[in-house]
Amino acid sequence: MFETHEQHVWMRGEVPPAKVRYDEETRIHHVYGYDDALAVMMDPATFSSNSQRLMPSKFKFATELTDGNMVRLDPPEHTQLRSIVNRGFTPRMIDNLDGRIESLTHELLDEAEDGDRMDLVEALAYPLPVIVIAEMLGVPGSDRVWFKQLMTKHLNSDKDALEDVAAAMEQRVADIQQLRAYLAEHTAERRRTPREDLLTALVQAEVDGDRLTDAQVVNFANLLLIAGHVTTASMLANTVLALDINPVQAKRIREDRELVPGAIEESLRMYPPFQRIIRATMVDTELSGHKIPKDRLVSVWIGAANREERIFADPHSFDPTRDYKLHLSWGHGVHFCLGTPLSRLEGRIAQNILFDRYPELRTDPERPPVSQPSPDFTGLQSLPVILR
Repeated sequence: MFETHEQHVWMRGEVPPAKVRYDEETRIHHVYGYDDALAVMMDPATFSSNSQRLMPSKFKFATELTDGNMVRLDPPEHTQLRSIVNRGFTPRMIDNLDGRIESLTHELLDEAEDGDRMDLVEALAYPLPVIVIAEMLGVPGSDRVWFKQLMTKHLNSDKDALEDVAAAMEQRVADIQQLRAYLAEHTAERRRTPREDLLTALVQAEVDGDRLTDAQVVNFANLLLIAGHVTTASMLANTVLALDINPVQAKRIREDRELVPGAIEESLRMYPPFQRIIRATMVDTELSGHKIPKDRLVSVWIGAANREERIFADPHSFDPTRDYKLHLSWGHGVHFCLGTPLSRLEGRIAQNILFDRYPELRTDPERPPVSQPSPDFTGLQSLPVILR
């Protein structure tokens, strides 16, 4: 199901011939080994997140699209901006969302049930995290249909990129600009009328005594809205499919709900929503004896690192009792996903409710799942299931 791209050879049980490989055609250094992946993630001074500077000019996003985007920043700028958004993700604030996530899950499933079948992505995996992060920001969750259409087109542009990179990049910029315009309207409204929400907190926040610019607020909110739903939506659907593929483990987890968090983490290890991260070297360096010059792009393949046998025994088997702290799907170092506690909470609540409501939940043999087309994502566009 997830083995749809030639780049993901390790997902078929094959082992890359080298921990680091250089692609002469693209001039990208590909990293597959676990220790090397950790080394890259833990050293932003050598491996910068600002990879945009090395992209060909026609593929670069304008500065206005990246200003304030934490994913593209290194310390100390990254540290300053992250400290702002951390205020909206405190343990107390996340814990207070427990009841809302539970009620939303039931509401969405009630709305979607049609006989004994549903598309789990459309019914739950996509809308739940979108509504939650939208409500935290203060933008209407009712706009989720429009947002889903936009993001579906955005993710599908990766498929087009395989044939026409320039056209796909132009479409991606156009999609982002459309979302930025939408968020700019809400940002302007918060400057006029503050509320008790995360978007207002961004508008009122200061870094070294200066308020964030409108572009920084918009790009910050844009990142939270996209990152706040893509990972969780993929995680929810991937976990259900992984349990369907592993019925013995699924029965075990149904009977012992203490294993639900471990099942979610194991799904993330085996099927990381974001398959890779990109970094740019700031100095000449070396990984596993492989020399990498300054100003080169480095592609770290999370899916490969998460299946290194030296770290994960029997890595191609689904085991909910593994040490979840070892996998790299949440990132590592300064860019460790700040929404991890929220995503874990959503996953735990949703999976337990699915178990409670549907004792015989399984995939629909007449309608197979449909994967996301992008080689950089492991997720599903649809997951038809039978409820009983």
